[in-house]
Amino acid sequence: MEWLEVQERVAAGKGRNTEFRSRFDAGAVGKAICAFANGSGGAVVLGVDDSGEIIGVREDPEDLQERFTTLLRSGCSAPVLGTCGRHRTRDGWVHWITVPRMRGFGPLRHRGRVWIRRERGSVEPSSSELQKMFQALGFIFAESQVILDAGVDAVDFNRFQSFLESRGIDVAFDPQPEIETDLRNHRVIDRCQRRHHPTLYGLMVLGRDPQRYLGTTNFFIQCVAYAGSERGPREYSISDATGTIDRQVESAMTWFQSLGRREVYRGLYRPDLTFVPKRALQEALVNAVIHRDYAITGSKVMFEVFDSHIEITSPGSLPNCITVEQVKGGGGPRSRNESMANAMMVHGFMEQRGRGWPLIRNQMREFNGSEPELTNDTSGRFVRASFRLDEPTA
Repeated sequence: MEWLEVQERVAAGKGRNTEFRSRFDAGAVGKAICAFANGSGGAVVLGVDDSGEIIGVREDPEDLQERFTTLLRSGCSAPVLGTCGRHRTRDGWVHWITVPRMRGFGPLRHRGRVWIRRERGSVEPSSSELQKMFQALGFIFAESQVILDAGVDAVDFNRFQSFLESRGIDVAFDPQPEIETDLRNHRVIDRCQRRHHPTLYGLMVLGRDPQRYLGTTNFFIQCVAYAGSERGPREYSISDATGTIDRQVESAMTWFQSLGRREVYRGLYRPDLTFVPKRALQEALVNAVIHRDYAITGSKVMFEVFDSHIEITSPGSLPNCITVEQVKGGGGPRSRNESMANAMMVHGFMEQRGRGWPLIRNQMREFNGSEPELTNDTSGRFVRASFRLDEPTA
């Protein structure tokens, strides 16, 4: 938000989407940030009194900006993707924080309490209002959320064109739409606060460096190999598979292959054997990155290799009321992140939607006769695929 829009908001007066504060108060500003994020967004303007008069503040501007940033990062139950600005007037500095509409697994909280915007103030919701909030949350898709601290240049335009070509779109056909129009039509970017920003989908599929932004730092696969059958301090290989979701899977598979092969003694022979079929493992990793709950910002996909088994854990329980039995049976696919799932099909990481688990099961049965396990933990909010590292069947 620029100074001209701030002036327009001041002239319009305090309301549902605008809060004035004459001085910095962490509690009051934190409540307003939380309320705006839980609602339709808004702005907190510091240095303006309730009557709408610009009085400015004389505190150190750098210190105030740092306090605002801290509130956005840790003032609520999850980071808020807001932006800060300031302008010097003859009466002192005017600061502002613009807060977008945020949607996650549940409403945001400030100091343990939910806040919403009602008319000109930040208040706690009634029981009926809270119920409506939870109902609304189920219909907001995280992959459509814009990343406010990223600009259009966060998208790799060459990768975008290659992506279109792989979908059968002739990018050489003349005339072509303007790049921002094209990106917006394909839901790679969206307009928010008078500017275009990449969507989470656009960033995770076509971004240059998806993990560099606030709220996306943990959207990668962490790979860990343990010297034993349990988690503990004996970790002999650790790697972070970052980048776009297809590159994450490729990087994780490369790391896994670097672990080498197992030695198995059979009489006088000592053949080297793979840990688990590559195709089954890749399918599980693809499912983990495309079906994870991206509204859970503090967790990452875990790829853990033990002496006796392998675990791939994805944040968030199974989406859209699907059950473990339905997944195992190859029932009709219902993705949490449809656009990401379709992108992975275009990249060739998926052949046919709904065949993932049957393929994994068949691969493991042929490999060592074992049955892979699938756990859906709704209280811990994770889905885990487990593979036994038994000796392959003869």
